[in-house]
Amino acid sequence: MWSANRNDIMKVLFLCKKFPYPLKDGESIAVSNLCKELKTMGCDITLLCMNTSKHYMDPASLPADYNYFTRIHAVELDNSIKPWKAFASIVSGESYHIRRFKSSLFRAKLIQILNDEEFDIIQLETLYLAPYVDTIRRHSNAKIVMRAHNVEHEIWERITHNTGSNLKKWYLAYLTRKLRQYEIEQFPVYDYLVTLTERDLFQFREKGYQNGASAAPIGFDPDLYPYHPPVFGKDMSLCFIGSLDWMPNREGLEWFLSNCWPKIHKKWPKITFHIAGRNTPMSLLELRLPNVIVHGEVADAAEFISRHSAMVVPLFSGSGMRVKIVEGMVMGKLIITTSLGKEGIEGQHKKHFLLANDAEEFIDAIHYCIEHPGEASQIGLNAIEKASEQFDKHEAASQIMEIYQSLMNYHSQPAEHSSAGNASN
Repeated sequence: MWSANRNDIMKVLFLCKKFPYPLKDGESIAVSNLCKELKTMGCDITLLCMNTSKHYMDPASLPADYNYFTRIHAVELDNSIKPWKAFASIVSGESYHIRRFKSSLFRAKLIQILNDEEFDIIQLETLYLAPYVDTIRRHSNAKIVMRAHNVEHEIWERITHNTGSNLKKWYLAYLTRKLRQYEIEQFPVYDYLVTLTERDLFQFREKGYQNGASAAPIGFDPDLYPYHPPVFGKDMSLCFIGSLDWMPNREGLEWFLSNCWPKIHKKWPKITFHIAGRNTPMSLLELRLPNVIVHGEVADAAEFISRHSAMVVPLFSGSGMRVKIVEGMVMGKLIITTSLGKEGIEGQHKKHFLLANDAEEFIDAIHYCIEHPGEASQIGLNAIEKASEQFDKHEAASQIMEIYQSLMNYHSQPAEHSSAGNASN
């Protein structure tokens, strides 16, 4: 048993690099959905998050039903990119990716919380909280769980590979080497590592991670994603939605607009393409392409997705699992994505989604929807069943709870278990 002196209530502290609300990006959804379920299982959860300049959130504006946390602590942080700090990181040899999330105020708040209260588990959401492990060890006996949403340096390796500019490529390669070095150096400091996909778990093991680890998917509530029958044809609408300050999203979207959209518009001039995303850059907001509508940030992502026939997800870099694809699948939306985009999501081409890895294949996928509307609709219905099975909210939280219980039962290295059949990336 754990915490017997506290009536068997599991006390968990979540550390996040941004406020996990509103639920408009994968990280916020992953944190909030998990904490909501863990609360129903009896966990007492405290949140300490960075309230960054990039994703600022006023805690006073939270809706009443966002009540998964017993206490919420938010520390403001200006993590905007500053050239002089980037240069200083080159001189010091420090990873600039990590340096942007180091805060003396955040560290001080963490110390205060740990001195005021005991926790069983402290969960770090992403690598960018790893700089605070030493502080946790000095002020707490809690077990430390790292939930890695991605293999972080792998994202940047792919971005670097896809970059043409020699100077930019050199700089990105340098940043990536430093991030990779830091990510691997942190392997021994966690008591347990949780990945969102089996594929990422394998990558960490290949790179030398040796402590307890397992894969556990993000959980979704299908009741929050209503089904709207799509309409396919020569005048259908396509959509893209994703945080446009995340480089893989922007990179893929710009590739699609340059390499696919001119051909699509020429062949089917009545098809429209709708783009939505948080932190949409001005270059996209001012975009003037025929039948391309840029909405910027939308209030309701599910409502936006529901209005369109198919979702286009042209990803060529990145790691982890693409939450927006799962959201679309749970809604019964036909997804057109790359092999990399569907990593971590079970299913088959032409049964649960359409795969496309170059411009011609994206065009062929749209042609398929037009010529085979019945089959395209059935793919969406199949997707609902597949995603609801793989990303069940209760099952996902139960896997995390089992990890917590195993750690609190004082196994030095909890037995590694696989979520095969529930998550794969």
